[in-house]
Amino acid sequence: MAKLKITQTRSAIGQSPAHRGTLRALGLGKIGRTAEHKESPTLAGMLRKVRHLVSVEGGSEPNA
Repeated sequence: MAKLKITQTRSAIGQSPAHRGTLRALGLGKIGRTAEHKESPTLAGMLRKVRHLVSVEGGSEPNA
């Protein structure tokens, strides 16, 4: 399994509570904060939900 490096690039202000919760579950919460996770179907779904707020490096990125 590949490791993905996820960085928050946009603010969660004005986003839905579900999007803010997803960012927190990913270990993010401030712009510029980075977290590493193993690639999985669950992670892919979380990234699809907040793809407009984060950037992803490494592995194969989910299709937008």
